[in-house]
Amino acid sequence: MTELSDIYRHIGTQSVAPVELWNPDYCGDIDLKIERNGQWYYQGSLIARERMVKLFASVLKKEGGRYFLVTPVEKVGIRVAATPFLVGAARLIGDTWIVTNNLGDQACLDSAHPLTVELSCEPEMLWRANLPARISTSVMYQWQVHALDHQGLRNGVLWLASAGEQFLLDREE
Repeated sequence: MTELSDIYRHIGTQSVAPVELWNPDYCGDIDLKIERNGQWYYQGSLIARERMVKLFASVLKKEGGRYFLVTPVEKVGIRVAATPFLVGAARLIGDTWIVTNNLGDQACLDSAHPLTVELSCEPEMLWRANLPARISTSVMYQWQVHALDHQGLRNGVLWLASAGEQFLLDREE
């Protein structure tokens, strides 16, 4: 249990700007794109410096169906191929799944970070504010196997338990 409380404490310290409080003027779009694999590109060139990507991610905001980088005084549009974050790893600590995204940030799969699985879309979880993180295939397989091994299949519906919540993984059609 100590490890889980340490993770909760660490999650609370991840640095994110209060972008939801900022409503600056729109200044146009810039040639910045987040690809499906989570890599960030500026004018077609990969941004290889992880600290730069983390800085940009800390000021990322979604309004409607569009993504923006915002500061208190300006807002610029960017392109996102799928979701801004990709969950690439998960581990179960106690009764809570701790997930890690492509930037190394962690979150708990819980009511504040719920999982959404729809037939027409790839599985996602809410990462922060209204920013989604796509769940990698390997993590979905891990969760499905775990759910099957732990009585998660009930009446043709596969559920994953985490942090006292139940999350839909799959259903028979």
